[in-house]
Amino acid sequence: MSPDFTWNIRVYYEDTDTGGVVFYANYLKFFERARTEWLRAAGVGQQALSETHGVMFIVKSTAVDYHAPARLDDLLTVTVVVEKLGRASVQFMQQAWRGEQLLSSGRIKVGCVDVNSFRPSPIPAEVVTKIEN
Repeated sequence: MSPDFTWNIRVYYEDTDTGGVVFYANYLKFFERARTEWLRAAGVGQQALSETHGVMFIVKSTAVDYHAPARLDDLLTVTVVVEKLGRASVQFMQQAWRGEQLLSSGRIKVGCVDVNSFRPSPIPAEVVTKIEN
């Protein structure tokens, strides 16, 4: 499955534990940044989505596997693949790579919710069109 989008991220000191290895939970941050940039590249800003359509994306579930450690100063490439686009959710497969080495892979599902009630809401048609293109 080829990536729909890639984003490069440098590992900083703040991303690592005392052993100089990326702390496991930080891969979720890296995946979040890549999804945000993927959405921005599609022409959808998170703030504008909230202000214009009254909805926002929230993480519903994650499942992450760790294959090899990333270390301080590594340059990672994080991929974003849309696996499934639902009426009010998007499921992604994401990976973090250092060169040709797979470091982490994760399946992340996000839901579209109303900003006031946090209840599920359909993804606006305009956004669906941008995601599909």
